[in-house]
Parts: sequence; C-alpha cells; structure tokens
Amino acid sequence: MFTTKTFTTLLFAAGVISAAPTSTSTSHPSRTVSLTGVTHSVVAGLAGLRFDPENVVASAGDIIEWHFLPKNHSIAQSSFAEPCQPLANSPSTSFFSGFNFATSEGQAPDVFQIVVEDASKPIWYYCAQQTGAHCQNGMVGVINQNFESAEATLAKHKELAAKTGTSVIPPAVQGGEVIENPNPLGGFKL
Repeated sequence: MFTTKTFTTLLFAAGVISAAPTSTSTSHPSRTVSLTGVTHSVVAGLAGLRFDPENVVASAGDIIEWHFLPKNHSIAQSSFAEPCQPLANSPSTSFFSGFNFATSEGQAPDVFQIVVEDASKPIWYYCAQQTGAHCQNGMVGVINQNFESAEATLAKHKELAAKTGTSVIPPAVQGGEVIENPNPLGGFKL
C-alpha cells in the first residue's frame, strides 16, 4: 500500500499532479446488498480520454471495478443533468476514487471498486481530472442506463458534458474501495 509521501513523490515524478490533493482513506463496499460474484471491469484511459466500456449493465450485488491506464484519472459519481459535478443530492452515498492511480505506463497497481446496490437506477460518473478537461472531452460513463428513455442517453450526457466549464473535484475519497489490482496483466493496453 502506498503512503501519502510515496504517492505524492510518484505524482511529482510522473508530472501528473494537476488537482488538489485528496484524502486516501476509503470506505468499504455496501454490506447491505448480497454480492453476486460478478465483477465488471472498466478501463479508464483506454484509447484516449474515455472509459471502456462506457455503458455497463449490472445487477444489484455486482461489483464495478475501474482499472487505470496512463495519465491521472479518477472516478466521481454525478447526475445525468450535471455530468462534470459530483452528485449533489446525496454526498454521503456517492463515490469518488480520488487521484490515487497515476501511472506513466501500464496499469496502475490499484483499482477502485463499488457495489451496485440498485440496478433500477442509472449511475452516472466522470473523470474529474481538470488538466486536459477529461469530462468535457467525453470521459463520462453510466451503469444501468435506462434504455427506454430517449432523453437520458449516454450520447446526450456527453453533449451536456462538452458544454460544461471546469470539472468539479469532490472534497474527499468516499463510497468505494481502493484495492490492489487483482489482474495487473489483464491485457489492458493503450
């Protein structure tokens, strides 16, 4: 596990510090939902400023696990209407990974995980990296998009993101768990 000093040194060495420091404490996934044993991997930074896949369909109890490729990415929960801002109506239950995954090559040594608690509600998220305007350049995603809605689509969410100003960085790491990458040789490449 990285200490704050080691983490800061790595960020300075890689030249990727551009956001305010965040706490490195984490919370554990929900214990109120029975886990299904299914983990969905999402790669941050594959083929540029994007998540792959950008749209995940998951059941309650599934784990969403973000793997991080070079640059300094993060995962922050948002709403459909405000794609580059943290979820405002429930800050105690939303998630933010922090900028704990900077890597100059290959995958970061850690991943960020959340547990899907309600599969009937879309979970919108973005990369809060301000340098390079990641969110505004399309680095947004969704878990369980409502495919019956003609309005709340990922394409429209990206259009809204492109029109926003600077992304908002949440004040603290919360709502998920940072763990050692269980599959560092998983074949995720640039």
